[in-house]
Amino acid sequence: MTSQGRGSRLWQKCTQTDNNCHFSIKMLHFKDFFWSSDLTCTSGYGVIVQYLNDGKRTCKEVEEFIRARASIEEKYAKDLLGLSKKHIKTISGHIQITMKEEVKKMEEFREKQKEARKKLEQHMEALHKHKSTQLKRTMESKRMYEQKCIDKEEAEQNVNRSSSGTKHMEKLCAKAQQAKVNAVEADRIYHQSVMSLAKIRDDWLKEHIKACEVFEKQAADRINFVRNTIWTHLNLLSQQCVSTDELNEEVRKSLEKCDIQEDIEHFVKLRRTGDKPPAPVLYENFYSGQRVPPKLPPPLIKACPSTHRAAGVQDEAYSVVHF
Repeated sequence: MTSQGRGSRLWQKCTQTDNNCHFSIKMLHFKDFFWSSDLTCTSGYGVIVQYLNDGKRTCKEVEEFIRARASIEEKYAKDLLGLSKKHIKTISGHIQITMKEEVKKMEEFREKQKEARKKLEQHMEALHKHKSTQLKRTMESKRMYEQKCIDKEEAEQNVNRSSSGTKHMEKLCAKAQQAKVNAVEADRIYHQSVMSLAKIRDDWLKEHIKACEVFEKQAADRINFVRNTIWTHLNLLSQQCVSTDELNEEVRKSLEKCDIQEDIEHFVKLRRTGDKPPAPVLYENFYSGQRVPPKLPPPLIKACPSTHRAAGVQDEAYSVVHF
């Protein structure tokens, strides 16, 4: 079985396991576990955003890794050009081209998620700011309301405790009446502020849930995309090994047909320069003008088994050579 086939089966097994897990356990979602009892607290939202930032950084790291690997494969393919045949260069070239395509896809995916997140994060930040501002107004109106209520009670107590004349009593009553009006107005403003905050809170809750769902979907898409990219990358490397081994097998089969003697004979027939050696260089007697082939030394005459006697041969023409 090829590595690509093994990769496909393992991928199917992994996917089936994930699907079974979805049915066997209760799935956890962002929208259910990132709240806070403090209305102004955004720690849960911040944790999600940080998680997405970490995921974006992971995408960038994988993208840079594949880009670097593609650059190495490209240089490797160029180096092989001077050492190997064209079919090996084609394999290496195909790998680096495929890796560059994967890098481009990951870059596009990352930028797409970045733009979608940017709009949503800006919207949520505006809601957080609006919510905090309205909460401050509500707390301020509550403080004013409580103070007006205290003023009203004090004015009424002054009226009840007073034993002064009619004029002073009228002043106290008028002051108490005005304090009552102020308290009623403060109560209205406070109640209205609370109602406005309640509406803002409801809107924020809905938008927070939507944002959690979008962020969770982005996280799931990112995990799936990165997993698929790495899986494809590894399959590509495995396929490169398989292809290289197939080419090596072709070479091995070619080597099995190699016949040493036949190769030597082929070279001889193809590049031979002649089948006769050069003639010996003849001795030329300066005085006779004749070419006399050099004589070999005479055979030795054995005088006895243990002794040898050198024989001299005299060239009749000119020289005498002693051996």
